[in-house]
Amino acid sequence: MGLLSSSVSVARYRVEGEIEESLVETIKEGLKKNAVSEIEDEYAEIAVGWTPFESPFDPDFEKFSFTFGTYFVFTLRIDKKSVPSKIVQKQVAMEVTKRLKESGREFLSKNEKTDIKDMITEKLMRQMPSIPNMYDLLWIPEDHSLLFFTTQKAANEELETLFKTSFKLKLIRLFPFTMAEGDKDFSDHDRDKIANIVPVKYSR
Repeated sequence: MGLLSSSVSVARYRVEGEIEESLVETIKEGLKKNAVSEIEDEYAEIAVGWTPFESPFDPDFEKFSFTFGTYFVFTLRIDKKSVPSKIVQKQVAMEVTKRLKESGREFLSKNEKTDIKDMITEKLMRQMPSIPNMYDLLWIPEDHSLLFFTTQKAANEELETLFKTSFKLKLIRLFPFTMAEGDKDFSDHDRDKIANIVPVKYSR
């Protein structure tokens, strides 16, 4: 789900911290250093990194801009590999049958079967193409806010980790509690009252 989709889910963040050097150049270097890498020929289940909003499959921040007016717009790409369990089961059964026939034995040990499963899984993982998932974000530096266009827990966790690694800034997810915590109009007494709110069950 992206920024230009007809319907979107949005997670709101407050950006904590300051960048002392040139803002645009610092962000650009962070994006380039942590751009997504391909995992097609590697035994890896996931790759996470930045890619331009205009070109999600060509992570070249020299060629494509991430600045739109006073906003920063770019994309978090998460590539994942997975092998369906039934394919693994089929390949393992075929390999077990083959080895039994070649050796003339009636059964294989548990360790042998485990080794076969690991070998088959690794082989299939190397052959399996990764599935890319793109999540756009809109960063508004002038008011220290950021919109991330998904509410998926795993994607938000990857965003928070990579953002801190890339820019040395912390993202605070905005819920009613965190919004009250950062609101200067709330007194300490008000914050304590909010922190002690508990759900109330109504029944008839």
